[in-house]
Amino acid sequence: MNAAPLRWLPLLLAALLPSLAVAQTLDRVRASGTLTLGYLPDQPPFSVSEGDGASGYGVDLCQKVADQLRTQPGLAQLRTRFVPLAPEKALDVVREGGVDLLCSPVVETLKRRETLAFSLPVYTAGVGVVLRQDASPHLVRVLKGEESPSGPTWRATVNRGLTAAHFVVQGGTVVESWARERLRLLKVLVTLDTVPSALDGVQKVAKGEADAFFADQMMLRSLVQRDASNAGLMVLDRRFEFEPVSLAMARGDEDFRLQVDTALSRFYRSGDMVPLYTRYFGPPGDLDQTLFKVYSRR
Repeated sequence: MNAAPLRWLPLLLAALLPSLAVAQTLDRVRASGTLTLGYLPDQPPFSVSEGDGASGYGVDLCQKVADQLRTQPGLAQLRTRFVPLAPEKALDVVREGGVDLLCSPVVETLKRRETLAFSLPVYTAGVGVVLRQDASPHLVRVLKGEESPSGPTWRATVNRGLTAAHFVVQGGTVVESWARERLRLLKVLVTLDTVPSALDGVQKVAKGEADAFFADQMMLRSLVQRDASNAGLMVLDRRFEFEPVSLAMARGDEDFRLQVDTALSRFYRSGDMVPLYTRYFGPPGDLDQTLFKVYSRR
């Protein structure tokens, strides 16, 4: 008997088992009659806690996914269940199948794609910064990009204004990686710490415990506006980076991912997308509406 083919059996099983383990989301949802949706409670305008449920732009998009699933056999009476997740654990919960879909959009990276799958982009995020209105004028000019960004003079000028400055970012996020890389490249001498959530970052700046907090610009504006104690803060108009963000799900279940993308694509092409976007972000500009068409599929 030729044993050579048997040597490939462990490799074949190793390749197949991870996919089989996370597949069959639709069968699991059909058996339970419930779509389990994870969200981050303090990520406005994308997701916030509201009574026993959740609300926000990402949450509304997840409801559109549920509507799409209700058109499938055996799912007409589908229920939704929202589960609040800790930011530092959210992707692990999604990866392990603890929730079927994460309604708080995240940036898709190659590293994350090793263990997770992502929907079509649902929003184009931009890194912004919040600081106190009484921040030093030099710090404000630097963060607005008004200092000359060329050659050694740029680095020296920036360092004179930022030495001993204290910046914070949310730990484990793409913004943290971006900030550390920017500081390394520019050789800027500042302290950079992490916080567990965006709300914590804004509060640190409001209390004077940090000079600036970097996160998605629209989320920063929402956090500042919803709390009167943040009246002394300002979110700069400048966007440092642009990143499409998506809904995350367990890797290896293309049938479920197809249903998610079908729901999003149909919504992008419908007349309902503009009022929903306007509700959370203001009227979409020409670029936004072009991206709606680019992101959708037929």
